Amino acid sequence: MELQDMPFEGERPIDGYGPGFFRVGGQVHEGAIAVLPDGVRAWGGLGDTATLLAAAGEIDVLLMGMGAEIAHAPASLRTALEAAGVGVEVMASPPACRTYNVLLSEGRRIGVALLPVL
Repeated sequence: MELQDMPFEGERPIDGYGPGFFRVGGQVHEGAIAVLPDGVRAWGGLGDTATLLAAAGEIDVLLMGMGAEIAHAPASLRTALEAAGVGVEVMASPPACRTYNVLLSEGRRIGVALLPVL
């Protein structure tokens, strides 16, 4: 799916997604990813808290895209992020991509961790 163009000043918007991939800033990334202020990186999934905690001082909110359907994030992951001062919003991956782009275009301190839609 293609996402609508919005104004971004030097940031990495999510351009699209499909079965097993995300396109960020024109570059395709397969599998689970985290889009954080310092770049796009592979994300090890719900057990990989270190990747997300590394951005704690740079983001206020982390959107978590749980794949095709909304699901709960593990309590331990949510607790660790909130203890580090990062708010967590959980949703399915497609709305997480769209919400990330809107908040990014507003200049918010935002990150997103995405599980692929298969």
